[in-house]
Amino acid sequence: MDRTIVLCTAALLAAGCAPSSTVRMQQAVSVRETQKVEAKMTGPKRRIGVVDFENKTAYGAQRLGTSASDILITELVKSEKFIVVERDKLNKIMEEQKLGQSGIVDSVTAVQVGKILGLNAMVTGSISQFGVKTGGADYLLTQSKQQVAECTVDIRVVDVETGQILYADAGKGVAKRGTGQVLGLGTRAGYDETLEGESLRAAIAKFTENIIWQVNKKPWSCRVAEVDKATIYLNAGLASGLNVGEKLKVYHLGREIKDPTTGLVLGNIEDEIADIEVVRHFGEDGSIAKIIKGTPPSKNDICRLFK
Repeated sequence: MDRTIVLCTAALLAAGCAPSSTVRMQQAVSVRETQKVEAKMTGPKRRIGVVDFENKTAYGAQRLGTSASDILITELVKSEKFIVVERDKLNKIMEEQKLGQSGIVDSVTAVQVGKILGLNAMVTGSISQFGVKTGGADYLLTQSKQQVAECTVDIRVVDVETGQILYADAGKGVAKRGTGQVLGLGTRAGYDETLEGESLRAAIAKFTENIIWQVNKKPWSCRVAEVDKATIYLNAGLASGLNVGEKLKVYHLGREIKDPTTGLVLGNIEDEIADIEVVRHFGEDGSIAKIIKGTPPSKNDICRLFK
């Protein structure tokens, strides 16, 4: 009997010393509410910007907001469907124009910044809920501990041309991690900050396809960046996927048309002024076009692909 007890104790001690059995890192990530929509982007890439998300919780200060926007930017870039403008450029414009000085970027500010940078859409967002719960259990020979991070992320995709909200959604994310000890041996885990990122990524995971689907509803467009006699310079080129030989119609945007009831901008009066053809690319994402019909356009006129 004594020999049996000794052997059992030794086995437990050995188990407590073996990393494979004493350190049990269990991770689970889930997403609820947001439904993923399969999306196919047509035409060249859209230009999109993502501002730092607002952290409405009492947890993590601005760190959480920056982390959330970083995750979404990464997912949008990985999709290879967008030209994502760097945050530094967005911040520089906001600083120069004295926009978003409160640290919060609303839809109106997003549209102003987006127009300056020639974007098709801007994404704003907030973290409306975040919390970490710790639980555990003590048994005769073992102890276990589990940390659970939960968050809710809200996003809005704003059409820069009209200021209308193309897409609004909320995603919930949960990340879990467990540790264990046997006879005092194993891992005594403190707070694991990686849970923050895992729960945020879980909440944001399905936004990307939905953003692609919603932004793709509007016709692709670019802007006239400069005009030099008969040479037209466009703010889209190789990186955007605008091909040499592509034909576009150019429109001059007139005054805004507003809904008389809501005051929302419905669009602009548009005058078709020219047909142009892309003849070559220049720089990282620019192109040069020639006029094939009509009159020379002006800087900032809008260009759309032939239907």
